[in-house]
Amino acid sequence: MTHRPHLPRSLSSQITLRFFALILLTATTVGVPSVLLIRNQFDRQAWAQVEQGIQAAEALYEARMVELEGLATLIAQRPTLQQLFRGRDWAALQSYLDTLREGSGVDLIALCDTQGKSEATSAAVPLQGICSYDNSSNFHLAPADAAPRAWLVAAQPGPWQAGADGPRVIVGLALNDRLAADMRAQTGLEHTITLDGKPLATSFSPPPPASDPTAPPPSRTFRVGERRYFAAFLPLDGSGLVAEMALDVTDIAATQRNLMAVLIAGIGAILLAASLFGALPARRISQPLSHLARAADAMSQGDLSTPITIETDIREVAHVAQALESTRADLQNSVADLRREKYWGDHLLASIVEGIVTLDRRGHVTFFSEGAERITGLNRDQVLGASCDHLFKPLETEEPFSRLIPAPGQRQKIPVEFRDGRPAILAVSGARLVPPEGHDARVALVFRDISEEETMHRLMGHFLANVAHEFRTPLSALAASVELLMDQAPDLSPEELGELLTSLHLGVLGLQTLIDNLLASSSIEAGRFRVHFRPTAFNEILAEAISTMQPLLDKHGQSLIVQIPPSIPTLQADPRRLSQVLINLLSNASKYGPDDAEIEVAASLENSWLRVTVSDSGPGVPVDQRQDLFRRFMSPGRGTSHAEVGAGLGLSVVRAVVQAHGGGVGIDDRPRGGARFWFTLPIERDS
Repeated sequence: MTHRPHLPRSLSSQITLRFFALILLTATTVGVPSVLLIRNQFDRQAWAQVEQGIQAAEALYEARMVELEGLATLIAQRPTLQQLFRGRDWAALQSYLDTLREGSGVDLIALCDTQGKSEATSAAVPLQGICSYDNSSNFHLAPADAAPRAWLVAAQPGPWQAGADGPRVIVGLALNDRLAADMRAQTGLEHTITLDGKPLATSFSPPPPASDPTAPPPSRTFRVGERRYFAAFLPLDGSGLVAEMALDVTDIAATQRNLMAVLIAGIGAILLAASLFGALPARRISQPLSHLARAADAMSQGDLSTPITIETDIREVAHVAQALESTRADLQNSVADLRREKYWGDHLLASIVEGIVTLDRRGHVTFFSEGAERITGLNRDQVLGASCDHLFKPLETEEPFSRLIPAPGQRQKIPVEFRDGRPAILAVSGARLVPPEGHDARVALVFRDISEEETMHRLMGHFLANVAHEFRTPLSALAASVELLMDQAPDLSPEELGELLTSLHLGVLGLQTLIDNLLASSSIEAGRFRVHFRPTAFNEILAEAISTMQPLLDKHGQSLIVQIPPSIPTLQADPRRLSQVLINLLSNASKYGPDDAEIEVAASLENSWLRVTVSDSGPGVPVDQRQDLFRRFMSPGRGTSHAEVGAGLGLSVVRAVVQAHGGGVGIDDRPRGGARFWFTLPIERDS
């Protein structure tokens, strides 16, 4: 009697014990460190967020300092301010300062003489002693009884009189609760400003506990009510003025506790599941030989999609099952690969965007892909067997198309005319196809229509030439004026000096306008163009644009007629972008209008829209050019005695800015001759 070799039957118990021991060891070595890691990771992330807040706050303070310095410089250079100060018209000067302060969003504008006395002050909150500011720091501390106590300030001398300094222009921003709340909104962290450990301004309510005034640590933790905070300090100057950024970590700590609880519960669940799973493997090992027989039968009949799954505790049978399953999978993958390759071979040429044509040795078409049909507009059935010379007619040579086919591995651009009369520029590359038998060779052509690319290349070349010309003309004028000033400045009369300075100013203005348009156009092309809305008075934007363009208008003897309603509601707009729109339109009107002519700027209210028009007396714009007038690289195509072809960016920037504001642009004929450019803006209505 033959006995079957004894096979181990204790695999079930071995699997159960070893699996449970492995899971228990894994849970112990991974779970405990994970709990500690989670807690430390949350703390590190919280402190990292606080550090990011410190960096953001430092950048914001730096940005506000730069804004104040720029605003002080801009105010000191305003002609109206200089005129009012020289005329000692204090009432008008006070009103002007109030308007500047309210429009710029600062809390203080002061004019101080060289003796440290105040000439005129406009302040949202009272402040004494501001004229004692010595420019040693951008931060100024008011007297101890003043509120607010600390200020962010910038000063700019005013060279308004020949041979003498005018008063200093001091611009200030109060470090108060409003500023703290604004910093919180921008950084996401609570913001407190302290002086010698005592809070001066805070976004907290109630204020946080005071820190050690003698030596504030780089960071600290504290509680306000039931909320816990991580905080770090940012010294603002050397006088004890410190900004504290605080992150509320109460919810983070709660989340940390919840995650650790979930992790511990998950480890327990895994241990339980592992115990159950380790106790049941023996039940999953059965019916080996019958399953193998049925699987072999199915494979012999062509069924390769059904996986072979054998549950057995017999080692040899398990090996056979694995080998059979591996064979089935390999056969299935091989069959699938063959099918995919066939499908790929059948559809590859049809899916290629480029056109593919094969020619026999006589130059007749033997294959015409779907890409070739899309490019040429011809149907495959119409061209098979036809000569390539009949399908493609070269435009710039009398040579037939077959003579222009590039050698294998080379590429050539061929301007052609299709059979339907449509011109195109084809980028053609060729290859020689030789079958294994070595005869009946064919030529394969791969081509694509690059007409639009060539057009863009020509436009880009034209654009670069215009930009170079736009830069070279004012730079040449600037260089000539500077050389003249360097060589003959002592011998020039005031009138001649004024003319040279005006020429320099106009050159800088032209370069600045071109650079602004280049930057805006590149932002539009890159998808980074943004407008920043805020309540804006249209009158102020128009006045600033006119002030910028006035020297150019004076140079050509052109007068500006402004017709606007007495009261225009507030706009939600980006004043810098709208000023760029008006400067571009006024610059075009001056460029294409004759000398000593009038330029009209008008505004009207139409329901919930503000309609603004800029009209010139030039030759106008032909109707056939208006459709593409607001596209990039397009110029109006009209001319006057002093008009030159520009870069073709100004009107495209105008359209992008106006459309970003929700408005529209357009052009009409002016009744008395010339062109009238218009744009509309939505008006903010009180609800």
